[in-house]
Order: sequence, then structure tokens, then C-alpha cells
Amino acid sequence: AAVADGVEVVSAQPADIAETLGVNSKAQLAQLERVYQRRIADTLLEQGVTLLDPARLDVRGALTCGRDVSIDVNCIFEGKVEIEDGVVIGANCIIKNARIGKGAQIKPFTHIDDAVVGAAAQVGPYARLRPGAELGEDVHIGNFVEVKKSKIAARSKANHLAYIGDATIGSGVNIGAGVITCNYDGVNKFETIIEDDVFVGSDSQLVAPVRIGKGATIGAGTTLTKDAPADQLTLSRAKQMSLPGWTRPVKIKK
Repeated sequence: AAVADGVEVVSAQPADIAETLGVNSKAQLAQLERVYQRRIADTLLEQGVTLLDPARLDVRGALTCGRDVSIDVNCIFEGKVEIEDGVVIGANCIIKNARIGKGAQIKPFTHIDDAVVGAAAQVGPYARLRPGAELGEDVHIGNFVEVKKSKIAARSKANHLAYIGDATIGSGVNIGAGVITCNYDGVNKFETIIEDDVFVGSDSQLVAPVRIGKGATIGAGTTLTKDAPADQLTLSRAKQMSLPGWTRPVKIKK
């Protein structure tokens, strides 16, 4: 019909045969998605990015990489992600709408969403940065640590099993294993403020709103419900007891 109407027939010569493929099934869609992802991987490789396996990379947005960046297998990038020079990203990470500072290390199985990671910081493995997390230079966030809507200044560390939410943390702070910022009363969220050079002992609960002064130490197992003064040890725990003559219960015969 077009020829009968005088429409000129011309040939097309695409640079890649994939551009002529149709999408009529989920299988064909998946095939073309792999073509698209391979093109992205090739572009990154040409820019000097190290991809340990270019076939196992998914970019679902805009990924910008600096020099000498290394990305391990099965990483997913969503939204706008900026990765600065010298960053190393381990396997199986999911990074969405984030900025990763120069020389940072993102270890395997880390999930970062709408967060900022400072230069030379270390995150993971198995860490989670939720929206509003901002890590300063050389901050360490270790395995099974979750950070949400919190600012953590330079050289502070939370290396194991902690929850940091709605908090402002100064520099040189150590957060022990099992520390929880109790930020939610069931209705409202409250802020925890931890000043510079604070040491928070393991298994402590910081019941917000609360402030810990500069250089303070919080003893392990403390439930902190009031502000802790600077340069002092604060702790709250039951007095340890030993009961002489105590014996274990014996199983009752039925």
C-alpha cells in the first residue's frame, strides 16, 4: 500500500544487529536487556573501570565512575550513583542514589540507599545504609550495622551489630557491638547526639532524646535515659551477684 501511494522504500543499515530485534516476549526482553547492560559494561571498561566479570553487572540508572574503580560481580546500581577515584566495591552490593567518596571500600553484600559515603570509609560486609545516612572521612561501618538518617563524622567506627538511627555522631567515636539508638517511641522519632571521642560499650541502649558529652565513656550494658556528661564514665546495670550453694534444677521424672 505504501508503494502504491508513492512512498519511497529505503534500506536501513544498523551498526548492531541487536537494534533490529523485536520484543515480543519476556525472553526477548531479557535478551535485549543483556545487550544493553553489555554496552554499559564496555563503556565503563573503556573508561578504565575494572569489572571482574562484565557479564554480571546491572546498571539501572546513571552510573558515574572516577579513575581506578574496581567493581566485583553481581553488583546492582540504581538511580544516580557517583563513584569517585580508587573506590573498591565488593561482590553482591546494591547501591541506589548514592555518592561514594575517594578511596572508599564497599565490602560484599552491602546495601546503600540514598546515602553519602566519605573518602577512605569502609562499609560492610553485610551493612545497610538507609536514606539520610552520611558518613565522613575514614568512617568504618561493619557487618550487620544499619545506619539511617544519621551523620557520622570522621574516623568514627561502628564495626559490629549496631543500629544508628536519627543520630548525630562526632569524630573519633567508637560504637560497640550491639549498641542501639532507641529513636522511636511508637509515635515519634527522637535524636541521639554523641559528641567527639566518645566510647560506647557493647550492648548499650541509648534512649532518645539523649546527648553524650565529649570524651565520655558509656559502660557496656548501659541503658542510657539521661544525658551523659563529658569525660566521665556513665553506666547503669544490675549489681553482679554470686550465690554460694546454689545448684541447678534437676529434671523431674514423669
